[in-house]
Amino acid sequence: MGPSWVAGAIAAGPATMASVITAGATFGYTLLWIVILSAVLGASAQYLAMRLGLLTEAGIVTVVEHHLGESWAWLLVIDTVLAAGLAQLVIMKGVADISATVTGIDARVWGITWAVVLALGLAGRGYQFIELFAKLLVTAVVVAFFASLFVVPIDPIGAATGLIPRIPAGVDGALVAAGILGGAVHITLITMHSYTMRARDWTAQDYGLATFDVGTSMLVAFGIYSLAIFLVAAGVLHSPTVEASELSVVAAAQALGPLVGTNAKWLFLLGLWGAAVSTLGGNTIVPPYLVADKLGWGTDISDTRYRALLAAVALLSGVGAFVGGAFFPLLVLVLAFGLVGTPFAIAVVLYLLNSDAVAEPNSTLANLGGIILLAITAIIAGNFVRSRVLPDIGDPIPTFVAVFAALLGVATLVLLVKYVRETASGTPSR
Repeated sequence: MGPSWVAGAIAAGPATMASVITAGATFGYTLLWIVILSAVLGASAQYLAMRLGLLTEAGIVTVVEHHLGESWAWLLVIDTVLAAGLAQLVIMKGVADISATVTGIDARVWGITWAVVLALGLAGRGYQFIELFAKLLVTAVVVAFFASLFVVPIDPIGAATGLIPRIPAGVDGALVAAGILGGAVHITLITMHSYTMRARDWTAQDYGLATFDVGTSMLVAFGIYSLAIFLVAAGVLHSPTVEASELSVVAAAQALGPLVGTNAKWLFLLGLWGAAVSTLGGNTIVPPYLVADKLGWGTDISDTRYRALLAAVALLSGVGAFVGGAFFPLLVLVLAFGLVGTPFAIAVVLYLLNSDAVAEPNSTLANLGGIILLAITAIIAGNFVRSRVLPDIGDPIPTFVAVFAALLGVATLVLLVKYVRETASGTPSR
């Protein structure tokens, strides 16, 4: 196994932790359905990305450029780089803030330090180091949170009511729901998969192993991670007075004190620290993969241009330590922003998997799953834009997000029309 565990390390990080803790603490068991759905949809998205990577044996940007054109390839690159870049800054802020809380050293110093360590580690050791680290850390984190379920009191009847699909509390509920889904179905996870499989030299002959890889990492490991954290938060941290926008790391840790003693804060911070570091490393490689592929460079450290680009992205992430605001709300917001760009990436993958880009087109079941995935992500992303972005239109950030979402929405519709026309004419799509 391998590549899906790198995606799993990004998914099972502080951003997902922030979203599911916020959901459980703010709304109790109400959003349990979307936590479960996120694991199923996350595995489905990775399966489709895996199929495209194995059957084309090329990076996704190269495939898009060859079969759709250069403009489409650039749009995919920009979409991914923006989503991954914003996430990188906020995750670095989290790592730096937690490091400062644990050690007492200024967070900005830690941001610069971690950026240098990241640059030296990734540019020096390459992909295999990231994959091994991801496997070990994700396994340890999943075991730890699964064990916590035997300590924390869970209300089975209350949890059962959370299986009924509904989104509570208007704006806050929509944002948290988008954040949960965005942690599992994210454009960075979809686009990176073809490159990590190439790094392992996997081909169509490894289809069975690659499928098992997706199932164990995204459906099982990530599913247990999300579900366990959510149930703990809903069972212990839920309070009518908790506001999603005000939840902090320390407040969540202190609320666990009665269960695990006076060291609750430090245990919680160390767990979040480890998750943040693993996600930071995996997320760093995504923009260099796509940019290098678009420019025709190699996508491993044997190409000095890629190595330099990787080091530059790692060093630039240090800016995140200077970002203001609370860590948890920023993470949820960043995940929701990433979800806005995800339906376009899913549409691109579905188009290519039903075109002459692959020798074996999608099965009816795979296409049905992809269409459901596209519909759900589009609806939740649209709900986020409608309820959280449009009311603040005129301010710089909401305006940018609205324009970004509109551009990608139009591109997705154009791609759909293109596919229908080509299918009707018989070429080149099936």
